[in-house]
Amino acid sequence: MKLTYLGHSTLNIETKDKTLLIDPFISGNELASEIDIESIQADYILVTHAHQDHILDVEAIAKRTGAKVISNYEIVTYFEAKGIEGHPMNHGGKWVFDFGTVHYTNAVHSSSFPDGTYGGQPGGFVIETSHHRLYIAGDTALTYDMKLIPDVIGDLDLVVLPIGDNFTMGVDEAIKASKFLSCNKVLGYHFDTFGYIKINHKEAFEKFAKAKKELFLLPIGGHLKI
Repeated sequence: MKLTYLGHSTLNIETKDKTLLIDPFISGNELASEIDIESIQADYILVTHAHQDHILDVEAIAKRTGAKVISNYEIVTYFEAKGIEGHPMNHGGKWVFDFGTVHYTNAVHSSSFPDGTYGGQPGGFVIETSHHRLYIAGDTALTYDMKLIPDVIGDLDLVVLPIGDNFTMGVDEAIKASKFLSCNKVLGYHFDTFGYIKINHKEAFEKFAKAKKELFLLPIGGHLKI
């Protein structure tokens, strides 16, 4: 499984034969100005919640590529009204797709579209293939529910956690989350895009190292394989 960081909370995930795109917010992100959304391919687009900084490029990419949207019922319904095929899920549910199994997990945040439409309850995903298990938290506070994920679903190879604070967990809470999740490898996201969520990278690495956890902060366009 190869992960490419496209800025903010956007990830491109290549499995054995499918490409997944997570929360595409590229055209509105000045830090990702070198990423051409016209070059992005996707078989599926997974959306954690409806805020603009997670859905801005869903419609354009889905209509060009024919990608299917995977999200909660409200988000899928919203995009289906625009002619985009989707698969609705909700908390605690799972579904077997042609690339693996997706589990829809709890997240504590808010969720509404830029036009004010209700975006359902926010969530996260565990993506489970024959060889790997990856948790993507979405925008969330630290929750005790995270303890249930490895207990119910199984050991995780990598967890993707927001670390920018203010709107989500910060670095200290992400370290605690990684302990709840029983995973020592953390890919940080949802940081630095704008003023409220800028972080001190050196301090973040030091705190994770002190906790005996490995933090990955990828440059935009950078890759990580698991």
